[in-house]
Amino acid sequence: MAQDIQWYPGHMTRTRRQMEASLKLVDAVVEIIDARIPQSSRNPDIDSITAGKPRIIMLNKADCADKAATDEWIKHFGAYGAKVIACDCRSGKGLGSFVPAVKNLLSDKIAAWEKKGMKNRYLKLMVVGIPNVGKSSFINRMSKTSKAKVADRPGVTRGNQWFSVGGNVELLDTPGVLWPKFDDQQVGLHLAFTGAVKDTVLDTEQLACELLGVLRLSYPERITERYGVDPNEYELCEQLLEAIAKKRGMLISGGQPDTERAANILLDEFRGGKLGRITLERAGL
Repeated sequence: MAQDIQWYPGHMTRTRRQMEASLKLVDAVVEIIDARIPQSSRNPDIDSITAGKPRIIMLNKADCADKAATDEWIKHFGAYGAKVIACDCRSGKGLGSFVPAVKNLLSDKIAAWEKKGMKNRYLKLMVVGIPNVGKSSFINRMSKTSKAKVADRPGVTRGNQWFSVGGNVELLDTPGVLWPKFDDQQVGLHLAFTGAVKDTVLDTEQLACELLGVLRLSYPERITERYGVDPNEYELCEQLLEAIAKKRGMLISGGQPDTERAANILLDEFRGGKLGRITLERAGL
């Protein structure tokens, strides 16, 4: 890559302190991640920050992810003791199993409370996730409100907000902003592919070529099915992007391929699931 992506603000230290203080108020943690990039869409410090708290991991946007890969990730995270649910927070698919999973996860705590005569005590969970991964959409869908702010701009959520989701379960929106950390430039690329990082961070055509490079290795048939070109016929991804532009009739003056337009369409169609169910990261790799 010609350009490194660096994004780990100093206020992550403040967020960590806020989260650690709020952890004392909750019984468990709900972590929202993107099922297409389960590793890249996590904060690398989340395990140490939430150490000791039971965890539910929501694999959001699972409807756009490769089901076989999602099943592998469910086993992977489950091996560490987390409850894992594949879902789509916008449509609500898969969220019906959330409250039962919470009660199963905290069954020992509930039993201990009941033994002390504390029945129907509220279960409190903190919701965590990096910007644009679907945290607010999850809270809004579960609480059947639109009180949690949703935006494509990182960091719109401020302060401690509690939401009741029924079944004696309450959710605490994360205090502060939980940022990704780009130790590995591949993480930055994956976040850019899915739109979690604004396209202005990288040149759009460069980003599209990087995505084509990944897809031609893992899902070459999807390129052929969607755009009618065989990726194996082109040595360079730039040539492949030109071929897609020509096939779609995207031309500029002089009959040259409009690669900028083709790049935007490729990224939009990938993010919208129009290329099929694709996962860019495999469990254990």
